[in-house]
Amino acid sequence: MRDVLPEIMRWWTSGARFGLATVVGTFSSAPRPPGAAMAVRGEEVVGSVSGGCVEGAVFELATEAAGTGRPVLQRYGVTDDDAFAVGLTCGGIIDVFVEPVSRETFPELGDVAASIEAREPVAVATIVSGPGRLGARRIIWPDRATGSLGPRRLDDAVDDDARGMLAQGLTGLRHYGGEGERRLDDLGVFVHSFAPPPRMLVFGAIDFAAAVARVGKFLGYHVTVCDARPVFATAKRFPDADEVVVKWPHDYLASVTVDERTVICVLTHDPKFDVPLLEVALRTSAGYVGAMGSRRTHEDRLDRLREAGLTDAELARLRSPIGLDLGARTPEETAVSIAAELIQLRWGGSGRPLSTTRGRIHHDDRTDG
Repeated sequence: MRDVLPEIMRWWTSGARFGLATVVGTFSSAPRPPGAAMAVRGEEVVGSVSGGCVEGAVFELATEAAGTGRPVLQRYGVTDDDAFAVGLTCGGIIDVFVEPVSRETFPELGDVAASIEAREPVAVATIVSGPGRLGARRIIWPDRATGSLGPRRLDDAVDDDARGMLAQGLTGLRHYGGEGERRLDDLGVFVHSFAPPPRMLVFGAIDFAAAVARVGKFLGYHVTVCDARPVFATAKRFPDADEVVVKWPHDYLASVTVDERTVICVLTHDPKFDVPLLEVALRTSAGYVGAMGSRRTHEDRLDRLREAGLTDAELARLRSPIGLDLGARTPEETAVSIAAELIQLRWGGSGRPLSTTRGRIHHDDRTDG
């Protein structure tokens, strides 16, 4: 929903009612992840739930939902008899929840949008199947919640799960009993997490950093470029970065919040910068720490870090030379190789050509909000 939020907020603010379709479940090679959304108001359409496979059918359902006020859960999958019929010809299956949205049906949407804009974590939990009230909604923040899905025990169970999912940046379907029993799966609740974008910290104000900042922004990261040299660390040189910081890299890293979704790219390949920086980086909870340089530079760097007291376990976290082996040479190609490694680590891919692998293309149904 994040991608369509500006447009649907315009409709919502004007008092219009529209249909909102959201992917709530995927199986096999589904083209869009849980949370992908398409909104329909009259002949206006924004967003996508399948990349084109079932958009026409979803358009009709969303138009109907907006007119009748009734939500519906619909499954779409590959059609064996007719590849041109409504279905996912890629072979996947998606469950799409279609609901009417207006100021009356979703009064909390303004608060949700404000939290997303302010980068405050927020989750929207909606009953999409089972004996509960279809479309019932609860909004959960780390420290509060509004709305109700029904029984208090159900609200409490969903609150706990939603906050855990927010902490991990996960969106997906959870199942409960009608009273919130975790051992049952009668009730389907879709938890759409809107966690702040993960951070990418790029150290070293060089051409490679500009390319990495560009691809990091494309992948959805909040990108910071940091360098101690003010003549190089300028917003003009790094227009794709969310912020450019002039500070000694290790001092800056020690001053910011780092979590398991944070990516740290050390591109300085200068010992006076990268050794003290990596001392700090490898002792954080960052999910990725990579450093650029030749194999000789890497071996020298490891020796210096051992002298600084880092353990073998800490050094094992360092990905250097940075990126996958794509034969990259230019800054742009190197940025692609780094992005490829990040995607591989996030989803568990092999890094091999898909034409040489078998089985599922998509390795995990997780997604960020």
